[in-house]
Amino acid sequence: MGRAIEELITIVSPTTFFRWLREEKGSKSKNKNPKGGQRKPRELRELVIEIAKTTGFGYTRIIGELRKLGIKNISRQTVRNILKEEEIQPGPDRTSDSWTEFLNRHGETLWASDFFSVKSITARGIRDLYVMVFLNLQTREAIVTESTYRPNSAWVCRQTKMFTEQTRDREKPPAILIHDRDTKYTKKFRETVEAAGMKTNPLPKASPNLNGRCERFIETIKLECLNKFIVSGKKHLDYLTNEFTSYYNIKEAAWSRIICRRFLRSPMK
Repeated sequence: MGRAIEELITIVSPTTFFRWLREEKGSKSKNKNPKGGQRKPRELRELVIEIAKTTGFGYTRIIGELRKLGIKNISRQTVRNILKEEEIQPGPDRTSDSWTEFLNRHGETLWASDFFSVKSITARGIRDLYVMVFLNLQTREAIVTESTYRPNSAWVCRQTKMFTEQTRDREKPPAILIHDRDTKYTKKFRETVEAAGMKTNPLPKASPNLNGRCERFIETIKLECLNKFIVSGKKHLDYLTNEFTSYYNIKEAAWSRIICRRFLRSPMK
């Protein structure tokens, strides 16, 4: 599959996946555990545990995620044994929330953040411009910051403060901000968020699927707008992102109203 595998793997990093494959080839018939049977590779065991804890999935869905990674020689009983040894209950019986339950419970007060970059033609040649995105995970409202050539801690804090000031007087202001482990999310960033009365929720490493809605917005703004232009500097990019975000938010709000009307008009069963 070559580099295409990097597009498919979202639960572990490609490096971990390929390392697991190499070790699996060399451990076909080695190391029996005390109870008999072939010992499970350490990475596979850790992967099953990580999926279970992160997603709240049951045995069948965990096996489905493993198959997406090309791991097919694992049975339902093996997954069951791994979770039992770690004292992790089956999906429906767990006391901790799944990721979906977490999203549903916090609703409109839960926001996500991410960064993306765009190539820009300048007098100094082609340079990368960076943009910060904030996305409401229920309403899909997007707030896109002004761009910069230098995405340092000071710039990130300024954009975060702008976001908190823009949203603090709402009926349901942001309460939790989730983000990945990008090094641009510094201690100063966390202090800025907490000063506004919010909490940060860093996502587990190598888990872009948990910030999928924000990733989807970035993909949308690039495909539907930015990829159609040759960006010529900061002002040009800021204009494009501002115009598209305004259009996007109006479209999402209209779609939400349509869904609500259809739901309210549908007969109760």
